Amino acid sequence: AGDRRFRVVGILGERGESLGMDFGEMLIIPVASAQVLFNREGLFRVFAELRGPHFLASGKRQILETISARHEGKEDVTLISQDSMLAAFDGILDVLSLALAGIAAISLLVAGILIMNVTWIAVNQRTAEIGLLKALGARPAQVRALFVGEAALLALAGGLIGLGLSEALLWFGRQLWEIPLQTPVWARFGSLLLALLAALLFAWLPASQAARMEPLAALRPPGARA
Repeated sequence: AGDRRFRVVGILGERGESLGMDFGEMLIIPVASAQVLFNREGLFRVFAELRGPHFLASGKRQILETISARHEGKEDVTLISQDSMLAAFDGILDVLSLALAGIAAISLLVAGILIMNVTWIAVNQRTAEIGLLKALGARPAQVRALFVGEAALLALAGGLIGLGLSEALLWFGRQLWEIPLQTPVWARFGSLLLALLAALLFAWLPASQAARMEPLAALRPPGARA
């Protein structure tokens, strides 16, 4: 460390990673040496390891008593346990989840309206095709399934493209920050299923209109149909 030399007295065991930090690469030096090395008069943070979770309350009390005795009766420290940190992270993640859910709901609504408009345009531009299909004996359910299936394929293609982009972003995040960012398998399939359901829901009304068309009326030119 700079112009200072330290004697290695032990090697830390493998403890994994946390928040992108590898504990296997951590160096521990004496407190006095660290204060001289970093030009600090006091300690910024102290980690205390308890014997077990049932010693948490008594350990907090003993730590506060020790610090208060050494700081002239002042409790000028803040104790943060792993439980409180996890609770804080859970609260942050809950807020982020609600925000993402709201964004996803708005995105689904916009995408559903776009799918509905595309289906309406397809129905209006393909009335002659609809009339010919019905004149050849196609049932209303078959005509409806034709347009609903096209909307489902459009939604599936968009969902696969979005899923591919999300996986690419996660891969880029893993390479940049070395954080194990992963998408659960249920979320991948759930996103595709949700896209298909949105397509089926918003394309049903235009497809139903196409299914109700009369063959002769649909085969007429637009001017004569009016």
